Amino acid sequence: MKNKLFLPIVILLLSFCFSCDDRDDNLEAVNIRIKNTSSLTYDTVQVGEADMQHTAIAPDAFSEYLEYETAYNYASIIIEADGQTYTLQPIDYVGETPLPLGFYTYELNIIEESNGVELTLVVD
Repeated sequence: MKNKLFLPIVILLLSFCFSCDDRDDNLEAVNIRIKNTSSLTYDTVQVGEADMQHTAIAPDAFSEYLEYETAYNYASIIIEADGQTYTLQPIDYVGETPLPLGFYTYELNIIEESNGVELTLVVD
């Protein structure tokens, strides 16, 4: 009886193991989400010159991932929050290596005194 049950269980376990895939397996882009580390709700966040925007991100909350063709350890960031615009504008990306395909979080904090933005990159 034990032998009759052993083979189907082994087949089931093997098929389960080989059918699973990691979320990084078939990536074609850099996936970035935003974490709001400030006390204000971000109405919109634009990363770089992309046409898409991350929207309605409450304090200590995350946006959904959006796909980018190219991204770096830092980026041009424009945040609209509480009727104000906050900007992080790098000078250039000379010598910077693009991020490899994967999932990343840009933790963004608003510096109200200078209307600036502080960015911390987290590899997810």
